[in-house]
Amino acid sequence: MYVVKVYVTYKDSVLDPQGEAIKGAVHRLGFSEIDEIRIGKYFEIKVSGSNRPIETVIEEICDKLLANVNMETYRYEIQEEV
Repeated sequence: MYVVKVYVTYKDSVLDPQGEAIKGAVHRLGFSEIDEIRIGKYFEIKVSGSNRPIETVIEEICDKLLANVNMETYRYEIQEEV
């Protein structure tokens, strides 16, 4: 069994209005040293045996469902569960 951690964020070229709103709130709290906050999504996926490589399965799921590849980018980490 494997645990895959997937992180999805907006591409740098895409405006992140939620991140901007949170940055404004953080500044109002007095944390003026914060330059940027970006919002993202986190998914934890447990994968049992497959006849296909895990990377292939995860990339298909990300491309088709978890990320809007026009606006978002993703990365993932695969860990074998002990």
